[in-house]
Amino acid sequence: MSGLDASPATPAEQRLHRWSWLFVLLQQLRQFIVPLVVLLFAGRRGGSEGWWELAPLLGVGALVLVSVLQYFTYRYRVGRDGITIRSGLLQRSQREIPFARIHNVGLHQSLLHRLFGVAEVRLESAGGQKPEAHMRVLGIDDALALERLVRHHGAEAADAAAADAGGNGQADSDSRTLLALTTAEIVRLGLVSNRGMIVFAAGFGLLWQLFPDERLIARYAEDSFQQAAGYAGELHLGWPGIASAMLAVAGLFVFLLRLLSVALALSQYHGFRLSETQRRLTVERGLFARVRSSVAPRRIQAWFLQETLLHRWFGRRSLRIDTATGGREDDPRKLRELAPIATPGACDALALHLLPGAAWPPAQWRPLPRNAWWRQFAGSVAWNLVVAAALAWQLGAWGLLVLLWLPWSAYAAWRQAGRMGYSVDERLVAVRGGWWSRWWRFAEIDKLQALRLQRSPLDRWLGTASLWMDTAGAGGMSPPLRIRYLPMEEARALYAQLGRTLAARRLRW
Repeated sequence: MSGLDASPATPAEQRLHRWSWLFVLLQQLRQFIVPLVVLLFAGRRGGSEGWWELAPLLGVGALVLVSVLQYFTYRYRVGRDGITIRSGLLQRSQREIPFARIHNVGLHQSLLHRLFGVAEVRLESAGGQKPEAHMRVLGIDDALALERLVRHHGAEAADAAAADAGGNGQADSDSRTLLALTTAEIVRLGLVSNRGMIVFAAGFGLLWQLFPDERLIARYAEDSFQQAAGYAGELHLGWPGIASAMLAVAGLFVFLLRLLSVALALSQYHGFRLSETQRRLTVERGLFARVRSSVAPRRIQAWFLQETLLHRWFGRRSLRIDTATGGREDDPRKLRELAPIATPGACDALALHLLPGAAWPPAQWRPLPRNAWWRQFAGSVAWNLVVAAALAWQLGAWGLLVLLWLPWSAYAAWRQAGRMGYSVDERLVAVRGGWWSRWWRFAEIDKLQALRLQRSPLDRWLGTASLWMDTAGAGGMSPPLRIRYLPMEEARALYAQLGRTLAARRLRW
């Protein structure tokens, strides 16, 4: 076993896994492979031989040397209160990471990691775009032992916080599965998601990079269309037949996209399991590349429930969270999804379990003024008019058919205004919205970091205001925690109420 079992009084410094240099090399090759390939072919095209022919090999040799040096100069020591990391040869650095500051522990295993029996470990704290420690790589046993150690110290910190708050301060040492997705649920997840469109867009972008001349792509598309039209003319299908054929092609395209979405969902979420051990949540998932990430429930800053039209057809919702950890929001190694897909009852039960004493869903929602619908509708009118004018300039009077979208926009705005509302109690502040695609966003009042009362020129004219509430870790993919179109007096009263509550309570991370 590694030095994780060493006595806390005399902790021993440890190295990364003996194959870590190989994974560091592969990571660096991914970053420099394009310049190396360009250098290789540029040298050959110039007709010169000798040094230019060996330049790519020299570059790879330099990367191998850097990777080996990083292996020999990277050390970590696990102490009683935190982890010490030393790295660097000429420019040395030492970092102290207290266990109490670690918000998230992420373990990532690609297919190659699994073949070598290793894992990539990331220790993340609040804020910042990079993890506090990125260990590439540790043996899987050492990685799991380090995760257990962080979880144990996190449970001690939670017990101390509970004791300060007057709780019993006891942590449950047994692992409990909160949610496990079956294959049928993952298939439903693929059907309601648009992951296939992301791959299609990426493929189109790659095609555009390989053939930068847009005239070539346009000519190919035009030739294909003319061939299809000529074939349809030979069959004498007529307009009904052509329309049916076009609908069949569109249906086949949608079917292939959904099939691709299901395949991606099975690859990413196979074996999804959300468990709780010693006051720490752990999510493990993945078919080829396994991702294991954990976070303490007290680190959750905000919650986001979503229910699209396809979700409602299947009777499902999704539950996501915001944590105060840095990095990109779309990083698959971050713990964002507690329930990628689940029944509404399961999502509500999960929120209630992790928010003991809270009332979710709220017993009563406070609606916004119903005349707010025209504010929603007015935002789409300007864009609709611009699009209609552009199409009319290109297509003539036929382009004005886009204006037929306005009645539907008015109806959708009216339905959305009917669902908009908010709820504030002693524990939670919640906002809901949407109609075609519904969402709920809520957070504990103790997690609010800032309040802002905002008024636009239109708000000042109509006597309304919007209340913005900021939390740590809020991502751009989720609706903001804000209450819009409030009457001014109601907005000021709510602002003063939340301000007094925040002033009397301590911010909890």
